[in-house]
Amino acid sequence: MTKKRPHYLVDGYNLIHVWQEINTSDLTTAREFLIRNLQEYGAYEKFEITLVFDAARSEDEESVVVYDDFFRVIYSGYGETADSVIERISYEEVRKRREVHVVSSDATIETVILGAGAYRHPSREFYRAVKRAKQHLRKEYLGNVTLPVKRNEVGDRIGAEVYAKLDKLRRGK
Repeated sequence: MTKKRPHYLVDGYNLIHVWQEINTSDLTTAREFLIRNLQEYGAYEKFEITLVFDAARSEDEESVVVYDDFFRVIYSGYGETADSVIERISYEEVRKRREVHVVSSDATIETVILGAGAYRHPSREFYRAVKRAKQHLRKEYLGNVTLPVKRNEVGDRIGAEVYAKLDKLRRGK
């Protein structure tokens, strides 16, 4: 049996407010930016990520948007906060013996999720981890690209004796 991926429950608006590159005046764009970055990070680190946004003031019921098997976004329902959704899911997942990590800097949720058996990561610390992973990716895959200074010829990779024989064949002698 394969081990399940660690499950990260992320308080979306809490993380948006510490993410330096996000303009918080346009929340739709901020949410889209966060979704793209966390999807990439989760795939890179092999984490399952559930991003939770607070929609307690809306008249809608809780909605879940599934992007793939390991990434989904939840908008809390009417009268329910992102914290309560995170608490509920963390209890359910810990009962299933899943490794659960909660990303939030909210002090009230810390006590609850630690009591449930989940791990807590402050939003600023998680933001730094995502930035480090992006830098590593950039360095590893887009780092120093060097082009060869000279031509890469077969004659440079074979011995002198073989070269002489091939040259003789080429000249027809």
